[in-house]
This record gives sequence, C-alpha cells and structure tokens, in this order.
Amino acid sequence: MSQPKPRKPRPLGSLLFYFGYFFALLVIGAPMAILSIPLPLRQRFSLLNVYNRFVLFWLRVTCGIEYRFEGLENIPVNNHVMVANHQSEWETIILHTLKPPLCVVLKQELLNIPIFGWGLRLIKPIPLDRSQPAKMLRKVLKVGGERLEEGLSVLIFPEGTRVAPGQRKPFSKSAAMIACKAGVPLVPVAHNAGEHWDPKSWIKMSGTLTLRIGKPIPTLGRRADEVIAEAQDWVEKQLAEISAIPRPPL
Repeated sequence: MSQPKPRKPRPLGSLLFYFGYFFALLVIGAPMAILSIPLPLRQRFSLLNVYNRFVLFWLRVTCGIEYRFEGLENIPVNNHVMVANHQSEWETIILHTLKPPLCVVLKQELLNIPIFGWGLRLIKPIPLDRSQPAKMLRKVLKVGGERLEEGLSVLIFPEGTRVAPGQRKPFSKSAAMIACKAGVPLVPVAHNAGEHWDPKSWIKMSGTLTLRIGKPIPTLGRRADEVIAEAQDWVEKQLAEISAIPRPPL
C-alpha cells in the first residue's frame, strides 16, 4: 500500500473548487432534482448522485486530494444502519454514492437551503429539530424503523454534530437502537476528511483522505449500548491509525 501524501494548503485550488461547486449546483444539481421528481426512489438517488460525484471529482482535481477507500466489500447487500464519525461535508456526500438508496438523519435547517435543500427532500431524509431533543429521539427511532421497512438503509452520525480532528465526542446509541429493533446489522465507518475539508476554513488541504468501512456488527439479541460501544471502539482505533492529527487519550 502506498504511503499517504502529506497535507498542504491549496488556497487557489480551493477558490476554483467553490466556483465549480456552486456553478454545478445550478447547472447540474437543480436540473437533476427536477428531472428526478417523477422517478422511483432508487432511480432518483442515481440521478441526484450525478452532482455528488462531480463534487468529489472536482475536489480531487482542484485541491489535490486523493481518496483511499478500504473495506467497501463490507457494505451489506441488504438494508442496514451505517454510523460514521462526522468531521466535514465530504462524508455526507461520499456515503450517499457508495450504496444508494441511503436515508440520512440531518438538521432540519438544511432542507431550507435553496436548491440544495430541495434535492435533500427528494431522498427521504429524517430531519431533526434540535430544540426538542426528547421528541427528536422518538422521531429518529420511529422514522428510522419505517425507512428500513421500506428497504432503505439509514445513515446516522452518532456524534450529533461535526467534531474536529483530534477531538472526541461520545456516540449516541439511537443508531444502535434502530438497528437492534429491526434486527439489521450496524456498519461502522471511519475517515479523516476533516483534515482536508475543514468546515471552519475555506482553504482545502491536499493529501490522502482515507475512508474505512468495518465489518457489519450483528445486532440480533444484543443491547443497543453494547452494539454502539463496539462501533465506537472500532472507529476510534481506525482514527488512531489514519489521522495525521493526534487523537486524545481515551
């Protein structure tokens, strides 16, 4: 396996990236969203992913970011619940392209963003109002179960918000609760995207971005806290290996 390339700031490339990012939202994202409206859900995902794939391609070209994917064979054929650490926007894009259709739990405010939010509404997300945490949890459990029954997989970022590289936040067990109740596997994902796409800076960093997918964790007959603890332990071990920014001690 080749060694990861070192990180370097790409200010000019970042400007080019954002130009293409927003231009493509108008000329690719909006038309794809409109054309996908009458289509069945799986075809709708495929059409909307045209924009996602362009963004990933354009990020690599303009900012010199290479992608290393490991464990793609671990994604189950049948529906499942996927959990990933959350550092940037990159993982929200790439994970939708790996095995659609994938229903994501997200902030309700995102659905109000012009064009971008319209496209999100078409892929049956689970929007959350963070001002009502108790109601939010009940909604995730109810709608997440319904999505699995429909044949969709569910993506949850169990940290609940973006967590900067080198920091840690405990995983919520809501994803494991959904998976255990439905009897579907929980698939853990780890990545270091925040080291290249920092949400607090417009400047992207070149280098090698690694995403690892772990083996499905069985849930039948198990407690949710036990399952999510296993998932977080796996994610933390992977981050310790792939992160250029040191992890805090456990």
